[in-house]
Amino acid sequence: MHPLFIFACGLAVVLGCILILRLHAFLALLLGTLTVALLTPVEALQAYAAAQGLSDGATATLLNQSIGSRIADGFGRTAGQIGIVIAMASVIGICLLESGAAERIVVSLLALFGKKRADLALLGGGFFLAIPVFFDTVFFLMIPIARSLYQNTRKHYLLYVLAIIAGGIMAHSLVPPTPGPLFIADAFGVSIGLMIVGGIITGGLAACVGYAFARWANRTWPFDPVDMADEPNRERKLPNLIVAASPIVIPLVLITAGTWFRTQESANQVLVFLSDKNIALIIGALISIGLLRYKQDNEMPMEAIKRAIMSAGVIILITGIGGAFGKILQQTNIAAHLESMIAGVEYAILPMAFLLTTLIRTAQGSATVSMITAAGAFSGFASAAVLGFHPLYLALAIGCGSKPIWWMNDSGFWVVTQMSGLSEKQALRTLTPISIIMGLVGLVLVMIGAAWIPLA
Repeated sequence: MHPLFIFACGLAVVLGCILILRLHAFLALLLGTLTVALLTPVEALQAYAAAQGLSDGATATLLNQSIGSRIADGFGRTAGQIGIVIAMASVIGICLLESGAAERIVVSLLALFGKKRADLALLGGGFFLAIPVFFDTVFFLMIPIARSLYQNTRKHYLLYVLAIIAGGIMAHSLVPPTPGPLFIADAFGVSIGLMIVGGIITGGLAACVGYAFARWANRTWPFDPVDMADEPNRERKLPNLIVAASPIVIPLVLITAGTWFRTQESANQVLVFLSDKNIALIIGALISIGLLRYKQDNEMPMEAIKRAIMSAGVIILITGIGGAFGKILQQTNIAAHLESMIAGVEYAILPMAFLLTTLIRTAQGSATVSMITAAGAFSGFASAAVLGFHPLYLALAIGCGSKPIWWMNDSGFWVVTQMSGLSEKQALRTLTPISIIMGLVGLVLVMIGAAWIPLA
């Protein structure tokens, strides 16, 4: 049975379970993984073992391993690699919101840029905050600020809304420790530090193009919301900006610097220890917990942390089973077949990965699930020797592919419409195009980078 047919069957099960049966993404990916495992013949496992250079003993162990054990091994490996990072990122995110640190960051950006450039402050704030915080939550935080700005200026409301979106959705799919890019970096063997740098550059440039579209859309379709209630003046003690940003900045700096530390023969072992992704995020989480002392009420930090851990648990389950899906798919030896199909045109793998991710995103709505599913199909290519360039670019192409097409089957689409006051028609005219434009721009940037700076 051909590996591509097996993958198509597994993908059909995943999408069918989500779209038709309305099952949770974890169960859909689990059933898709089981389908792929059941359809994989022994010959494919043997070919995979030979391609991986496994010893006779390791090959025999793989062939004798039950399907359940193979799925559990893939799940356990992925959860072990990124589980702590996801949990700590969730703690950082909710503590930033509860302590007022996220609000301080946005307010400081507004003060820096001034009201005349408030749209740039919202763009930067959306991008920065979406690194550890889910986009939906970032939008909940920032839309009251956009409404308050409109009440003062009585213009540019659509620009404010789209600026938040342009920054937030790109960071969500390209910059760890959000689950999607974190998972792909782990699956492709890309260091978290390198993924952060690549994601910030690609996502930042694409967000700037999205911002240009936002300005054009604001001039073309000016939108004045009706019956907008006045935003209350929220008087509460906010932390200092440096302190507020430290739970995000310190882990990002440590992890990124760690990529360089590990290349030095005389690397300081303390710095190497601190730059480990798990340790760096734990440090960020501890700092963010300390920020909760700025809350005016007496709610104990433990309540916020409980909510963060519960939220992280669901994401860890989804990413873990996504890792199992990818591992089981690799065992069909799909990489060898795809490699023979693109021999001589290795750069074609980038638009292929982009398009597959886009198709899955458009069909089922979740950017994270689309990235996880597409990563399974292309994880066998995660080698500079096969690609001719660093697998970072493949990871970024999948991240960009998870942007189009943003429409009514995505919960975030409805969050934006309900919170902003945009009608469905207005949202389809603005949100959907901006997601397509930024995704395509990101792909072009990735392909240029792979050609000019292959890093191989």
